[in-house]
Amino acid sequence: MFGPDDSRIGEHEPPINGRKRKNGEDCVYRQLELNFPKKLCTHHSSHEESCSSVMAASHRLQGRKSLNSKPGQTKKLVIKNLKEKPSLPANYEEETWSKLRRAVHAIHTSSSINESLEELYKAVENMCSHRMGSTVYQRLREECELHVQSRLGLIGKEGSLDPPLFLKKLDKCWQNHCSQTLMIRSIFLFLDRTFVMQNSTIMSLWDMGLQLFKVHVASQDSVKARAVDGILCLIECERTGEQVERALLKSLVRMLVDLQMYADEFEAPFLVATDQLYAAEGKRLMTSDTITVPEYLAHVDRRLRQESDRIFHYLDQSTRLPLVASVERQLLSSHLSLILEKGFDDLMDSHRLPDLMLLYQLVSRVKGGVEKLCGAWSDYIKKCGSAIVVNPEKDKTMVQELLDFKDKLDEVTVQAFQSSEKFVNSLKESFESFVNRRLNKPAELLAKYVDGKMRAGNKEESDEDLERLLDRVLIIFRFINGKDVFEAFYKRDLAKRLLVGKSASVDAERSFLSKLKQECGAAFTSKLEGMFKDMELSKDVMVNFRQLVSHSAESMHIDMSVSILTMGYWPTYTPVEVHLPSEMIRLREIFQSFYLSKYSGRKLQWQTTLGHCVVKASFSGGNKELQVSLFQTLVLLLFNGGPEYSLEDIQVATGIDERDLCRTLQSLACGKARVLTKNPKGKEVEKGDSFAFNDDFRHKLFRIKINQIQMKETPEENTNTTEKVFQDRQYQIDAAIVRIMKTRRNLSHNLLITECYNQLKFPVKPTDLKKRMESLIDRDYMERDKDDSQLYHYVA
Repeated sequence: MFGPDDSRIGEHEPPINGRKRKNGEDCVYRQLELNFPKKLCTHHSSHEESCSSVMAASHRLQGRKSLNSKPGQTKKLVIKNLKEKPSLPANYEEETWSKLRRAVHAIHTSSSINESLEELYKAVENMCSHRMGSTVYQRLREECELHVQSRLGLIGKEGSLDPPLFLKKLDKCWQNHCSQTLMIRSIFLFLDRTFVMQNSTIMSLWDMGLQLFKVHVASQDSVKARAVDGILCLIECERTGEQVERALLKSLVRMLVDLQMYADEFEAPFLVATDQLYAAEGKRLMTSDTITVPEYLAHVDRRLRQESDRIFHYLDQSTRLPLVASVERQLLSSHLSLILEKGFDDLMDSHRLPDLMLLYQLVSRVKGGVEKLCGAWSDYIKKCGSAIVVNPEKDKTMVQELLDFKDKLDEVTVQAFQSSEKFVNSLKESFESFVNRRLNKPAELLAKYVDGKMRAGNKEESDEDLERLLDRVLIIFRFINGKDVFEAFYKRDLAKRLLVGKSASVDAERSFLSKLKQECGAAFTSKLEGMFKDMELSKDVMVNFRQLVSHSAESMHIDMSVSILTMGYWPTYTPVEVHLPSEMIRLREIFQSFYLSKYSGRKLQWQTTLGHCVVKASFSGGNKELQVSLFQTLVLLLFNGGPEYSLEDIQVATGIDERDLCRTLQSLACGKARVLTKNPKGKEVEKGDSFAFNDDFRHKLFRIKINQIQMKETPEENTNTTEKVFQDRQYQIDAAIVRIMKTRRNLSHNLLITECYNQLKFPVKPTDLKKRMESLIDRDYMERDKDDSQLYHYVA
């Protein structure tokens, strides 16, 4: 639209009233409405023609306005269209296309273009504006198709070229084609954005170029086959360690992707070749004796990283999953069982954590691989654990080996298997399986191991180390089914430590007791806690007793300390009668009268086997204090009445059992601190031996502790402890059966057996359960059905 301030209109304005319009005088016009067709503006001749007519019309209108209008008045100017539409020259289309075709040919031949790109773009725009878009598109397609046919025909005829040279020539042709297509599209951009976009049935110029290239590549099998085979050949060379041009591969693969030939023409044969290569490689390596399992795992990991690197650099991302799956299938899945069979035990035995971690990472990529590895893990634990537990020769070191074995497995689980829940659960199940293969013995040895660590003579562990060790022991304890066996032996050893004062740390004892309570409940530790309470109450009783004695008229030359034990809490001890000195008998009677007067209705039973004393002795080298047991005290006091005694004389005078007496004399005459001399000399005490007081005894310490010779536990003692456990178990079995029958009222034999196994926390044989059922039937707690002997009824 033109405005009234056009300079050309103002210049041709005639004078008003014989004078020219002064500056500042209003000359206001309305809009000039020009409704010429837009198409006319695209041609030079028609454009000039319309502009001249506009100028002429404006001159006439201005002159007429100036004559008839009055100052201050405004009128609207209306410009009408030309009566005749301008026409194009007859040969316009041919001449314009000839100019465009020359430009396309120059682009294809890489020569210079005579016309400017702007002129060529304008020509395309004018032809499209005059409804020649379809003709232009068709002619352009024909021109490009002729060029593609000629170029690819030349490539197909060069069959003597080596694969790398052929691929380079094909890549150069592809790169040229792409750059030429882009250049042509920039000239015909108006066609691409108007005519092509308005017609959904035809392709864009870029897609047309790709489609032409694809059709003529696919139409010549020699070109297509040589291209795919050449690419596969280069990839195979790279897999064997040779250097290849990755940029060339990337360009050619990109060409196949753009031409939509990648999946069908290349990817399928590529995956087949990959399968064949790695299948042969895996078979060759696994059957070779020169490569170990760790080396094979490192090779597989290297191959996987190489294939991922190829995907990153030149292969299409859509190939990632099938390519990686092919490597995993041929190198891992097909040989996983053989890998685990040949190398897993060696990796575990040598504790090769990095290789185990790599193995776990690799098998995690394979379907079902983790389950197979977990099975091998479980088998290894059971095999090695059973070798520790079942062998009686390893009883002395069993617990320590189990602790070390568990620490090793925990480290593998955390570092190599990333604390996987499957492997943690498998570890627990496998450990529990082999620990209980030998009934009762692991529990007994575990209790003795704790006793050895809790004794005051154990200087190997600090308080922190002892606490950590007890935590590790508790882990092994969790796997043991016969926890009541552990309790029986632990209680026996704990009683000795408390009574003799050999406990390394009371705090450690109480700490371990609290851990047992958390693990097994208050009922499990009630008796053990009662033992500690008895020791505390005994201290209070002795304080009151000493106060009483200090205020009494009788003087006491011997200091006595008594521990009062509740029989239900402590192990059962057999009373032993010995000949005590009159001073000890008198003190015992004083204490007994004091205690029974304070706690009426109770009965005291003296356990002489658990007593210990401090004896003052005079030697030629000086006075000493001897810390000895009560039996040792009785023997030493005997020598106040004579210089030498025979074994038989000592036994008659003391009343000590022969076996205990031999051990006692052996500790006094054959140990490190020999306060007695034996005749004849020797390490063993036999009948007929005589003993005399060693006045020449020397020792650097003033107070000397002479330990009683520890008698090895006899099978009878262990059997007694075990039988007591079994007796307690019978009561628990009876209670469980009655509890079940009272709830269910009627139950078959098999269901009752199953319910008992669910409720009992210790291993029991079906024959033992059957015996307890028969016992309950005899005692009228339950009865058999008259018609069905396998059915039981509860008797209220």
